[in-house]
Amino acid sequence: MRKLLRFVALVIVLVLAFVISSKVWTWQDDRKATMTTTGPYTADLESLNKHPLPKWFQDATFGVMIHWGLYSVPGFAPKGKTFPQLLASEYGHAMTHNPYAEDYANAVKDPDSPTGTYHREHYGDAPYSDFTKQFDAGLAKWDPNRWAAQFKAAGASYIVVTAKYADGYSMWPTEVRNPHAPDFHAKRDLMGELATAVRKQGLKFGVYYSGGVDWTFQKKTVKTLGDYSFLHYGEDYRQYAVAQLRELIAKYKPDILWNDISWPTGSKRLYAVMADYYNTVPDGVVDDRWGTASFGRQFMSPKPMRWGFDLLMRGLLKIPDAADSISTPREVPHSDFRTPEYVGFDTPQTKFWQQDRGIGGSFGYNREETEADYAKSSDLITALAKARANNGALLLNVGPSGGEGEIVPAQLSRLNDIGAWLKKNPGR
Repeated sequence: MRKLLRFVALVIVLVLAFVISSKVWTWQDDRKATMTTTGPYTADLESLNKHPLPKWFQDATFGVMIHWGLYSVPGFAPKGKTFPQLLASEYGHAMTHNPYAEDYANAVKDPDSPTGTYHREHYGDAPYSDFTKQFDAGLAKWDPNRWAAQFKAAGASYIVVTAKYADGYSMWPTEVRNPHAPDFHAKRDLMGELATAVRKQGLKFGVYYSGGVDWTFQKKTVKTLGDYSFLHYGEDYRQYAVAQLRELIAKYKPDILWNDISWPTGSKRLYAVMADYYNTVPDGVVDDRWGTASFGRQFMSPKPMRWGFDLLMRGLLKIPDAADSISTPREVPHSDFRTPEYVGFDTPQTKFWQQDRGIGGSFGYNREETEADYAKSSDLITALAKARANNGALLLNVGPSGGEGEIVPAQLSRLNDIGAWLKKNPGR
């Protein structure tokens, strides 16, 4: 009996310690919430939720996402299985064997992965950062005006481009110092040039930012969903991400602020950034991938906790269609639109939504993919029409190759087919 009482007492103490630590962490994080603007929006949920969906976005039917970065140089990922299929069948290394070429920087850390083998065969032991040389050389042929004209001809209303993916490489000459990779950024203002080019064509300009993951701050190999979701990020990354996002807002005033995966701070610091964004770009919109950090997520970061999570997920993901459920992000307290990935809604939705998907199995350029691996134009047009009918839009990704940014013919043909269809079927 005494042993049982001691065990219960220990559990109570641990729970109390967890609750107190959580409140302390939240209090410390909230103290860092500061705004840099004045205007109608303030750093609280009630204020942010008053932001109306702008008419330009309500009227948008089709947008183009661009995954372009250092990973576009090797342009490699294994193909044959979708990410949900990998989670169900090869959970233990799903993150290093997945079909996303943009994840090259993480996959190459696993010597037993297809990417690890490919890298040794083609680049020896060269570090991922060496791709900056080839990427920069290719930029001499990159023409942002050509891209803008191609997207305009495709009938796109807006574009969303990767300003920083999970590999940590910033696609603009950021002045925010990365303590782990100080010079890991473009010297040429790629974001500024593209923003100018697409806006000249009458298109809206959006930026993608990987807020939840940055492998320059996290050196461990990400193999499982537990690793991906719960590896520890410290205050150095939180400060860095906030500063970079503020810099993107100030420099480019993006019409869409498209964060991915999650956000490293607590909610109050996030709301301060969002309020600054709306005060700077009143007709701007934010997506739904802003799940904030908490002490609970920090608690899950030790390996034994991640192991327990992974054990649970292995079982759950064997249930038919369970893996597909992760393709629709859970709802967050504030967003302007939802972003189901590779799936859509079958009925009209109250909240505006946007299906985002690649033309093939990868978002970044994958030289392994051929015409047969790309979705048919008719299927993409059907997805677009279905989204339009159900209060949504289609955000279709292209993966340009190398620094030269060539959109491969098979992908460009899909854009052209969609453009031709939209000319015959304008409006909602």
